[in-house]
Amino acid sequence: MEIYRGIADLEAAVGRELGPTEWFTMEQERIDRFADDTEDHQWIHVDPERAAAGPFGATLAHGFLTVSLVPYFLNQLRRIEGVRMGVNYGLNKVRFPAAVRGGDRVRARSTLIGAERVGADGVQLVTRTTVEIEGGDKPGCVAELVARYYF
Repeated sequence: MEIYRGIADLEAAVGRELGPTEWFTMEQERIDRFADDTEDHQWIHVDPERAAAGPFGATLAHGFLTVSLVPYFLNQLRRIEGVRMGVNYGLNKVRFPAAVRGGDRVRARSTLIGAERVGADGVQLVTRTTVEIEGGDKPGCVAELVARYYF
């Protein structure tokens, strides 16, 4: 766990890779709840029997479920102290190079690729996070998260 105590610490951390995190199991129950929350009940996500006979051999986690875990993983890798407010500002780029199947274990590595001052007391961070699949050749997700922190 890296600890940053201000904007200067964050600026100095640009280019440093953190991780990996602990493994996280993508359980079918989580996939089903995400399907309910997003109204995306496509059979490749929620029908284990049909999905087993499909092209991936198992159900798949929604890509947006996988990317939604990026803040969870970042919280395992870094802590920013002294922040009075942090906001998700968006995503620059997201790709899903490989399918995350129900039951797969995933973990993440992150690299702070940008830190730009915003006003007198803020910083905008761009963090590239790669979500690895245990035993996989390609990652399940590569995302550039943009967030702003105010001190």
